[in-house]
Amino acid sequence: MDAIINHGPISRAQIAKITSISKQTASEVVRALEAGGWVQVHGQTSGSVGRTAVTYEIRPDAAYVTGVDLGGTQLRMAIANLACRIVAEASVATDMRGGMAVVRQIATLSEKLGNEAGIERDRVRLLVVGTPGVLNAATGSIPLAPNIPDFDRIDVVSALRDAFGVDVIIENDVNVGALGERWLGRAKGIETFAYIALGTGLGMGIVSDGKIIRGAHGAAGEIANLPIGGDPFDPTNHLHGTLEAAVGSAGILRRYAEAGGDSAITVRELFDRIETDATARRVVDESARLLALAVVAVVATIDPEVVVLGGSIGARDEMVRAVQDVVRTLGTTSVPVVASALGNRAGLSGAIAIGINNIQNALFAPSFPPPILSLPAIEQLSRLEPTS
Repeated sequence: MDAIINHGPISRAQIAKITSISKQTASEVVRALEAGGWVQVHGQTSGSVGRTAVTYEIRPDAAYVTGVDLGGTQLRMAIANLACRIVAEASVATDMRGGMAVVRQIATLSEKLGNEAGIERDRVRLLVVGTPGVLNAATGSIPLAPNIPDFDRIDVVSALRDAFGVDVIIENDVNVGALGERWLGRAKGIETFAYIALGTGLGMGIVSDGKIIRGAHGAAGEIANLPIGGDPFDPTNHLHGTLEAAVGSAGILRRYAEAGGDSAITVRELFDRIETDATARRVVDESARLLALAVVAVVATIDPEVVVLGGSIGARDEMVRAVQDVVRTLGTTSVPVVASALGNRAGLSGAIAIGINNIQNALFAPSFPPPILSLPAIEQLSRLEPTS
């Protein structure tokens, strides 16, 4: 399957050569996979002395995964097939009531997308949700997710499993974004890097030697709590974290209003003003300065090959350039700081990567520790255009 996924369309003789198994065994395995509905004939290729060989490819509609990027303000969802092509996608405002209201919102949107794409429900094998906070495996709740109310009070895993009737994987949203960047983004092929997402909230995903670092309690990368940008002993900073309170969207808008700026604008509008509004420019520069201090601390701690900035604020060119300038001024690191190549699709890309990889391993390598099978080497996660 790994040979077919990464080298298909491919003949049985080519499979035998790549895997170092005999041609007879390769033929038997391909027949079994074709009979099981996992691979299909693609066509024929010319061989030596006029011979032709049948080529095979993965059957894309054999199984699907639903990926969710759940944020404090936006819920993004996509359904992808085994070939890592999106067949349905949508983005809606996150239900501000949180808790079970968000669970129902995810279930309703998934059913709607599945119906629109004509997908049989039992073909969707797995739901992967990237969410703020850290999953408590014992209770299924998600503490440290203040932007999603009541997720720390309910068994989110069981609630989603009951609503979908399939297995559920919940992962920290920034870890998911980091995996998306490693698969398709600026960290492609890089073994050790940091992905920092700044928007409504602030978080970091750490990949070291190709693996996500979670820490003893799953909270590695919670840089929102770094004592930078405010008083860490102030109880008002304990809910979201001192650094997040300073550089997250609410903190940026608060500082702008306190400096005499318009209190009714959005962060997007504030960034649009920085060329003509000196106050807006100062607020962005101060946020970049604080974020740069966090970047330097991260580099000193994990020695990454690159730091990728993502999120609705972090990936903006103005913010990235300002952070780069401060880091250079400090002169303490030569590690490049770059903008995410995936933007707001980093989370979806990572969720689908986790889902497809887990499905493939569960189906085809159940007795081996994951990851055994790899994801297709595609350039981007694109939408499958409907056929006429």
